[in-house]
Order: sequence, then C-alpha cells, then structure tokens
Amino acid sequence: MNKRMLLALALSAAVIGLTQFLFPPERPPVKPIATATTPAAQPLTPGAGAAATAERPQAAAASIGSGLAPAAPTVVDTAALTGARSTFRISSLGASPVSVQLTGYKRLPASAGDEAVELVRNGEALLQYALIVKEPAGNRVIDLAGVPFTSQRVDDRTLTYTGQSGAANVQITYVFQPDSFLVRVGGKVSGLTSPAFLRVTLPSGLNSSEADTTEDQRHLAVAMKPVKGGNTSSISYDKLDPGEKQLQEGPFTWVASKNKFFITGLLTGAGDRPFDEVTVVGGPKTGKIESRVNATALQSLQDGTFRFELYAGPQEWKRLVSLGREFENSNPYGGWLQGFVQPFATLVMKSLLWMHESLKLNYGWVLVIFGIVVRLALWPFNQRAMRTSMKMQVLQPELQAVQEKFKADPQRMQQEVMRVYKEHDMSPFSALSGCLPMLLPMPVFITLFFVFQNTIEFRGVSFLYLADISQKDPTFVIPLLMAASAFALSWIGMRGVPPNPQAKIMAYMFPAMMFAFFFSAAAGLNLYYMVQNLAALPQQWLISNERMKSKSKPVIYEQGAPAKPKKA
Repeated sequence: MNKRMLLALALSAAVIGLTQFLFPPERPPVKPIATATTPAAQPLTPGAGAAATAERPQAAAASIGSGLAPAAPTVVDTAALTGARSTFRISSLGASPVSVQLTGYKRLPASAGDEAVELVRNGEALLQYALIVKEPAGNRVIDLAGVPFTSQRVDDRTLTYTGQSGAANVQITYVFQPDSFLVRVGGKVSGLTSPAFLRVTLPSGLNSSEADTTEDQRHLAVAMKPVKGGNTSSISYDKLDPGEKQLQEGPFTWVASKNKFFITGLLTGAGDRPFDEVTVVGGPKTGKIESRVNATALQSLQDGTFRFELYAGPQEWKRLVSLGREFENSNPYGGWLQGFVQPFATLVMKSLLWMHESLKLNYGWVLVIFGIVVRLALWPFNQRAMRTSMKMQVLQPELQAVQEKFKADPQRMQQEVMRVYKEHDMSPFSALSGCLPMLLPMPVFITLFFVFQNTIEFRGVSFLYLADISQKDPTFVIPLLMAASAFALSWIGMRGVPPNPQAKIMAYMFPAMMFAFFFSAAAGLNLYYMVQNLAALPQQWLISNERMKSKSKPVIYEQGAPAKPKKA
C-alpha cells in the first residue's frame, strides 16, 4: 500500500470522526426546571405559558410583624384575542401577552394528542415592558412587569390597558389582525422627561412542541435586520456563555426570537421608529445546549408614543414574505455564505411551493419530482462534462509520453503538450471547464440542506413509511439507500477507466462518508439526494458504455502528425 493510499484512508477516517463530533447522536431532551406559580406581586418571567393565564385573584403578600393590615388583593385577569388560526391571551399584570396558541398546528408526535402548539413557556411571558429615562445621574429604569393595569375591551379585536408607575402614566393597546398571527401594538407614555425609551424584553426562548426537543433547541436564536442595507444577522443561543453579553447597535427594522419552526418578531413599519439597539445576554445553562437568553430591544419614545407589530406564529415562507421588510430572511441561511445561499433558498422555496400547489401532491412526492427535474435539466451539462472526462482519459497516455520524452527540455515539452491538446481539439483548461457543469447541482443541494432545518411546510409531513420528512429516518433506510445509490453511481463510473487505487478507495469511502454525514439529517433531504443519484444512473451507464466501446478500439497518434487516428 503506497503513501497516497494511506493518506486517503487517514483523511477518510478523519472526515468520519469529525462528522460524529459535529453531528453527535441525539441525546434525551433536557428536563425543564419546575417553575413555581408566580404571585401577583411579582412580574412573570419573559415567556408565560397557558397554565399561568387562568383568571384568578391573587393577594399581595403582607409584611410580617408590621402590625399593618394586609394590602388589598390585586386582581389579575387575562383577556383573550381569538382568531381562526391563533389565540392571544394578555394579562393585566404588566399588560403582557402570556399565551399564544396556534390552533392550526399540533404538538408532535401525533401520539401527543390533539393539543395545539403553545409558543410561550410555562410560567413566563411572551413580552415584558420597561421604561428607561436618561437622567444626569444615569439611566432610570421603570419596570412595568409587576404593574397592575386596567383593561378595556374596545371591540372583538382591540384591547387597551392603562396603568401607572410613579409619575409615569402608561397606555398600551393591542389590535389583533385575524388569521394573520399578527397583533399591532401601540402605546402612549406621559409624565416622563425626555429622552426616554421603551424596552421590550423578548421571550427567553420559545416553547418546544416537537418530537425532538433537543434538535429544536439547537435552532434557538435571536435575529435582527438593519434598516438600511445589510444582511440579516443572527445570534444562536449556543454561541453564548452564561452571562455573556452581545450588544447590537441599530437601527433595526425588526428583531425576532425563534426556534426551528416558529418565531416571535417585533416589526416596525413605515412611519414607525426603528429599534435603536438589541441586547442579548446568555442565560443559565441547564444542559449541554443553551436554552435561555435575556434579549431586549430598545425603541425611543418621541412625543411619548411607541408602535410596532408583533408576529407570533409559524415560519411559513409565503406568510413571512407577505409581511415584507425581508422578514422571510429571519433564518439567515449559509452563515458566511449567506449572500450566495439566500438567493438560491428563495428560488428553491418558490419552486417547491409552486409544485406543491400546482400538482396537489404530498411534499415527499414533490421532492422526488424536483430531484428528477433538476437532474434532467442538468443532463446536457453533465453529458458534456463526462465526455470531456473521457477525452482526458484518452489524452493522458500521450501527454505522459510527451512529458517523459522532453523532461530535460521544459520549453519543448510545453510546445509538444500544447500540440497534443490542439490535435484533440482541447486545451489545458478543458478538464476544469468540463468538471464545472457537474458542480451545478451543488447550490440546490446545499440550499436544501439549510432549508430543511426550519421549513415548517415539511413539518409533520408523512411519506411512505416516514412519519415526518423534516426529521431523521428512525430506521435509516433512506440514508442507506442514498449511500447505496452513491456507490452504484461510482461503480458504474469506474467501468472502462484505467485502474486507479485511489479512485477505487474513494468509490468505497465516499458513500460511507455520505451516510455518516447525513444519517441524522432530515429524511426528506436524504430522499432528494437518493433520487438525484438514481436519476443519474442511466446517464452514467450510457457514458460508461461509450467509454468501453472506445477502449475496445484504441487509437495511436504519431508525434507531429495531424489529428487523424490510425488503428493500432
């Protein structure tokens, strides 16, 4: 075994080992910390669940041994804004949304029952408010989370809350937009000196309704979009250590907190003041994956008013597009490749959604058809690349003979090499230009890798024996078939090719590496890649037959002769 073979084996082992490190096997979900019932005199933690929203009077604690009579009980009520797709519940304590149920989406797995998705974590609030007043002695913070508000229902879609904290009089109004997962939030503050700001605390994280809660937590992040130019940026929870602080200076059009499939976003519209800054602080670590942060957005109060839109719902691509402001890019695909991947992601999503709506087919079949269509569209490019490869294989012995004969005369060698290329109607760049078409499927493949991470359209979609194409295949059948089809493609491609130990090793190792890399990826992604391989087999077989025929009729070119072959 030569050094090249040893190096190939070592690199293959390193890739497999690195894959296991980057994509560790699934671990059992972290058990949530038990949360005690929050007393009325204390603010809810950002992100409250339905269990904390029942209408109930709660008495403020009296001072022990003070001799004073207990304070009058504070009545906390919860009002609901209900639409066909979701229900918002807002508490009079802090005028905070404490529950968002999405009636059109159910908890997974299906065995969990018919329970609707709840975005807000138990014992927390979705949003909390505070006022910040800049004074000569420093910033003064007026926390509204524990302030009792008086609610007034204007109509079925509108709730107004009025409260007071010291000299500050605060009014907050929620206007529900039915069937849109959208609530318009506006308010007015009086009694404060300028400059003053509204601080909105986002949820510490969204409640998980997925079968794989660990995978869901890996997608927890805070995203934001600058007002003028610039791409969407994102701060993943797992990138923050406990107590680590990141300050992002705006202005920002929107800021959002999201998990794998759902999102809570604060959006500013035309005429609204943008968010001046966003602060994200890592929360306490309760497991290997960070699941909590403290994220706040700051909006300046001019004339004592503030206004923004609250979206709390699914990451449906078309719905996010309809909101404008590039909110559909709240998942910045590709990291440092975002500028390259994001346009492809838009194109792929449009294509898949159009096929689903036009053909009225399950998304599993849409992926099958999409894979075949992509392969057929690339057929002529791949054909050209494969035939160029065949020519290069015929050309190699003659090039090697020239290089060996004129190795002592580099200038003559270069002349003879160029003559050989010219006789075969090729150039030194033919190999590169021939290989480029074979890379054309890669942008689609890379894009699908990112798209499958949080495309809710695939959530819970069954196909054949798969219960959910957005999750990994628990039986590993599709990943194994994907690897087997990759091996078949490599094996057919080696027919008629001169013996090459390195190529033979890679023919065996590449499918194994693909399986190691994708066995824990979404089943739909493996399905697409398997279909791509199967659709490429006929073309690979035809090309290999051409190669075998040309191999059975070898030709010899004489040095300096025109490019007319003569039989050996």
